[in-house]
Amino acid sequence: MLGADTTVVAPNGEVLGKPADAADAARMLRLLSGATHQVITGVAVVSAFGVEIAAEVTHVSMVTLLDDEIHAYIATGEPMDKAGAYAIQSYAARWIPRIHGCYFNVVGLPLALVSGMLEGVRIRGEQLVR
Repeated sequence: MLGADTTVVAPNGEVLGKPADAADAARMLRLLSGATHQVITGVAVVSAFGVEIAAEVTHVSMVTLLDDEIHAYIATGEPMDKAGAYAIQSYAARWIPRIHGCYFNVVGLPLALVSGMLEGVRIRGEQLVR
């Protein structure tokens, strides 16, 4: 079984989940605007061979956003179910000039980390069967 959840940590240290409403989404985007923030995804793999947990951290830089850009983006509805109120894989990609770390982590599932964890489960399983 695999479980994962992603959160965003604003430059001021505030942990940002999904916005409660449009005003909250605008507030979050203003916090991230013109700064670098962290995206953290926690992952858990549960198998017959045990539980493994890990986290991936990616640093994301965002350009300075104008209020008109923020309101137009919120009007698309896209930020309403995204941690930090943006989706790097869609319209908001144009606001992200650089990242340091795993792109897929920012999308929501750090594939290299998960792949390594699943490989570890497979190896442990083979060792127990021998």
